Amino acid sequence: MVRSWYELPEYVRLRRVNGLRLSPDGTRLVAPVSGLGPDGASFHSALWEIDTAPESEGGSAPRRLTRSAEGESVARFLPDGSLLFGSGRPDPDTTSGDAPGAALWLLPAGGGEARQVASRPGGVSSFTVARDSGLVAFTSDTHAGSETAEADQEARKAREEAGVTAILHEALPIRYWDGDIGPDHPRYLVAEPPADGDSGLGEHRDLTPDAGMALVNASGDLTPDGAALVTEWQVPTGRGSLRTDIVTVDTATGERRTLASDPDHDFGGPLVSPDGRHVLLTRGSAGTYDGEPRDHTLWLVDLATGEGRDLLADHELWPREYAWSADSASVFLVADQNGRRPLFRVDPDSGELTRLTGDHGAYSALNPSPDGRHVFALRDAWDAPPAPVRLDADAADGAPTALRTPGSELTMPGTLTEIETTADDGARIRSWLVLPEEASAESPAPLMLWVHGGPYMSFNGWSWRWNPWLLAARGYAVLLPDPALSTGYGQDMLRRAWGKWGPRTHADVMAITDAAEARADVDADRTAMMGGSFGGYMANWIAGHTGRFRAIVSHASLWALDGFSCTTDLPSVWEREFGTPLAQPDRYTLNSPHLHADRVRTPMLVIHGDKDYRVPISEGLRLWRDLLLHEVDAKFLYFPDENHWILKPGNARIWYETIFAFLDHHVHGKEWTRPELL
Repeated sequence: MVRSWYELPEYVRLRRVNGLRLSPDGTRLVAPVSGLGPDGASFHSALWEIDTAPESEGGSAPRRLTRSAEGESVARFLPDGSLLFGSGRPDPDTTSGDAPGAALWLLPAGGGEARQVASRPGGVSSFTVARDSGLVAFTSDTHAGSETAEADQEARKAREEAGVTAILHEALPIRYWDGDIGPDHPRYLVAEPPADGDSGLGEHRDLTPDAGMALVNASGDLTPDGAALVTEWQVPTGRGSLRTDIVTVDTATGERRTLASDPDHDFGGPLVSPDGRHVLLTRGSAGTYDGEPRDHTLWLVDLATGEGRDLLADHELWPREYAWSADSASVFLVADQNGRRPLFRVDPDSGELTRLTGDHGAYSALNPSPDGRHVFALRDAWDAPPAPVRLDADAADGAPTALRTPGSELTMPGTLTEIETTADDGARIRSWLVLPEEASAESPAPLMLWVHGGPYMSFNGWSWRWNPWLLAARGYAVLLPDPALSTGYGQDMLRRAWGKWGPRTHADVMAITDAAEARADVDADRTAMMGGSFGGYMANWIAGHTGRFRAIVSHASLWALDGFSCTTDLPSVWEREFGTPLAQPDRYTLNSPHLHADRVRTPMLVIHGDKDYRVPISEGLRLWRDLLLHEVDAKFLYFPDENHWILKPGNARIWYETIFAFLDHHVHGKEWTRPELL
C-alpha cells in the first residue's frame, strides 16, 4: 500500500531544503538538505548540488555532494569554486581520540574527497569568505585569557579533569534559546585560503582577543579584498541591557572602528557591497514603553565615512533577508506583505522600489546571478515546501521558474484560500484558510484556529514544525490568521496592540474566527484552538475569556508574565514593551493570562520542553498546576530534551499523535486513546 506524505511515519522522512548558495561563476547552486538519519532518531543534513537551469532548459537532476553520519551545513564558495562547509565529522587524517567539534571542511571545485581545513578546541560556529581574495573569517568559542588554541585546549582540559561545569556570570545574557553562554565566548579569527590541494587554511590569526561577550550570536561579512571584517558588536548599556553596534576590524592589524551606533537602535546583518564601498544593515528599534512599537528597516552605510540612510524610508516594510546585485547597483530584499513574503528590488540612489514577485509565495536565500539577469532563491508557501527557483531580476510582479529540487514535491490533501473580516476598531484582519478535500456545505469540516508565534511575524509560509495539512488530511479546516502585532500590514497593526497583547489580539482572533465559522463548509459547532509561543500565550488568554472552543492546545506558552519577564533569555527586550513588574505593573495586570485561571473551563493540552530558555519551563509547570487547582480537564505533554521547538523525529511524531488523540476525544467525542509510546 502506498502511504501518503501526511501520514506521520512518512512525514518525518521527507527531505527538506534548508538554504541555497550560488557559486562565484553562477553555474552551480548548493543547498543543505536534511532528512531522517539512518538511526531513525535524528535529522541529518547533507549538501546537494542543484542545476541553475530548469528541466525545460536541460537542467539535470540534483546530486548529493556529501555524506556523513554527522551531517554538513553552512556552505560557502571560495573564489576558485571550491566549497567550504561546516561539519562535525571525524578527520581521518588525525589520530586524536577526542570527540570532534564543528570544523571547516573543503570540497575541491573539480570533485574528489572533502578534507578538513580548519578546527579549533571550541569548534567553528560561523564563517564568511572574502569574494576576491578568499580570506576566511570564522568564529570560535575561546576561554578568556587563552592567546592560542593550545592554551584554550588546556583550559578546557583543566575544567574537565577538575569536574567543573560551573559558570560565573558578571553580565547578561547568561543563556540563549537552548544553550548556556560561557565560560568560553566567540572570537573572530582569519586565515588565508589553502595554498594547494593538500593544505588547510593558513595560520589562524585572532582578530578579537578582547571581544569578551561582544560577539555572542554575532554575524559578519568581509570586504571583497579581505582587508576588513564588518561585524555586529554588542555593547552593554546598563541594567542588564545591550545595544548592537556595527564595527569594522582591519584584518591585518586588528584595529577596530565603530561604523554604526545609535543609543536608540540596534544594527545587524552586515553585508558588504561587491564594489566594497557600502554596507547593508538592518536598523531596528525594540520600541519604547510610552512611545512607538518595534520597527525595522534596511540601512545603507558608506564604509569609508560611516554615513548612513534608510533605504525604505517611504515604505513600512521589515526586511527579512537582502542581497546585493553583482554590480552593486541594486539591492534585493524580501519582506512580509499581506500574508506573503515577496521579493523586491530597490535602487540605492533613487530609492525606487519594485516588487518582483506577484504570487502568494514566501521567498528566502537570495542569490543574484553574476550577469545580473536572475535571482536564485528558495520559494515556499502554505501549499508548497521550500524549493529552489529562478526569478527575473527586472520583471515586476513576475512568476518564479521552478528548478529541479532535492527536496520533497508534494500534493496537498485539500485547498488553500484566504478570508478576511473587519475588527471592532475598523482594522482589516486577513487569514489563510486550509480546507480538507471533503469540506462542503453538505459535509462541513470542524475548525482548528492556529495563532502564530512571534508575535512580530506573519503566517505567510510553509512550516515543518506546525503543518496544517496534517490536520487537513484528518478532516479539519485550519484557520491561519494575522491579527494585531502581525508584520506585513504597516506599523499601525503593531500600534493597535503594543502593550495590549491580550485584549486587542483576542478581539481580532475572535472576529476572524466568526468569519470562518460563517462559511457553509465549516462546522461552527466543532471548533478547537492551538498556538505556540505567542500563539500559546493567546491559547491561554482565550481559555480564560471564552468557552466557545471544544479543546485548546497550548505549546511553549507564556502564562504568568511577572515570572516570565525575568526568566526569559532576553528580559531587556521584553521590558521595552512591558516594563518591569514592580516598577510598571499595569501591563502585567492587563495582559497576564494567569490572572484569569479561575475562568478556564475548556479542556487543555499543555506542551513544553525543558530546554526552552525563550519561554522557560516554569511557565508550563505553573500553567499545569493552576489548571489542576481549578479542576480543568487537562494534560501535560513534557519533553525533557527539547527546546522552544520540538525537533527530534520521534518527539515530533509523538507531538502530533498526542494532539490528534486529544482532538479526537474532545472535538469528535471519541474515547481517549493514549499514544502507544507514552
